[in-house]
Amino acid sequence: MTGLAFAVYGELGNSGPFSMRETCIVRAPSNLGLRPLRPGHVPGTWRAPQALTEAGLIEMLSPAKLVDLDRPAYSTEPQLGTRLRNGNAIRSFNLELAEIVASALGRGELPLVVGGDCAILLGALAAARRSGPLALIHVDGHSDFRHPGNYDINASLGSAAGMDLALATGRGEPLLTDWPDIAGPLVADEQVIQIGERENRNPDFAWPDINSTAMTLIDVFAARELGAAKVLKKTRATLARTGWPYWVHFDVDALDQTVMPAVDSPGSPGINPDDLVVVLAALVADPRCAGMDITIFDPDLDPTGELAVLLVSLLGRVFQLRATGISVT
Repeated sequence: MTGLAFAVYGELGNSGPFSMRETCIVRAPSNLGLRPLRPGHVPGTWRAPQALTEAGLIEMLSPAKLVDLDRPAYSTEPQLGTRLRNGNAIRSFNLELAEIVASALGRGELPLVVGGDCAILLGALAAARRSGPLALIHVDGHSDFRHPGNYDINASLGSAAGMDLALATGRGEPLLTDWPDIAGPLVADEQVIQIGERENRNPDFAWPDINSTAMTLIDVFAARELGAAKVLKKTRATLARTGWPYWVHFDVDALDQTVMPAVDSPGSPGINPDDLVVVLAALVADPRCAGMDITIFDPDLDPTGELAVLLVSLLGRVFQLRATGISVT
C-alpha cells in the first residue's frame, strides 16, 4: 500500500473496509478554464458551489468540514508567458486548492471538491499525488484531451477545461503539467479510465490520438450497453494492475442534455443517471478512493434552480449508497 493509502486509511484494519471517512466539502468557485461562449460572456460555473449549497447540498451530505476558496478573477485576454486562457491564475488557484485537499487527506477525510470548471482537477490531483502514484477515473462526456499535439496553439488561446485529462497526463504547458514535489505527470496513461466520451465515433472527433494511448476508454455508447456492473468490472481491471489510490472526476455533462442541459457543452447520449449513481457510489465507497470532484454545472443556465436540486439529489443518492458499503472489489 502506498503512503497515501496508509495516511488516509491507516485505521481501517480494526473496523472493516467500508468504515466511513467523514467528508470534507471544498467549494472551488472557478470558471478560469472555460472560454466565453460569446463576446462579453463570463461563464457561470463559478456560481455552482453556492447554487448547489442553496439547493441543499450541505444538509444532504452533512460534511465534517466545509472549506471555501475565493473566486478568482476571470479574463479573456492573453497572459504573459502562456497560451492558456487565465493560465497563470489557474496555476495559482490550483496550488491553493492542492493545499486544502492535502489537509483534508491528512485528517483522514474524503475530500469532495465542488467546482467550478474541469481545471480544478489538477489541484486535486496535485494534492493526492504527493504521497505516491495515483490512478484517475475520469467520468466526463468529453475526454478533455486537447493538447499542443492535436491543435494549433497559435490559432487561439487554449481553454484548460477542455484539456484537463491531457494536462493531468503530462501533455501541455509546464505551467499546468509541472507541480511542486511531484516527478512526472500527475497520472500515467496506464492508470486512467475515461468513461462517457460521446464524440469519439464522429468522423471529425477532435482528439483521435487518445485512442493510441494506454488509457482504458469506455465511451458513452459502451457504458450504456454494458450497464453499471460491467462498467465497474472493466474499471476494476485497470485499478487492479497496481492497487494504487485513485481520484474520481465527475463532469456533469456526462449526463444526457435532456437530463442536465446546464453545462457549456451539452450533448446526447449520456450515461443513464441510475447507472451513474451506482458507478460513482461504488467508486467512492472503496477505501482506495482518495477523493472526488464535480464540475461544469452552470447555474446561469438553470434559472429556476430545479437542475441544482436534481444534481444535489443525485449526489445524495451516491453518498447514501456509499454508506451501504457498495464495493468495487
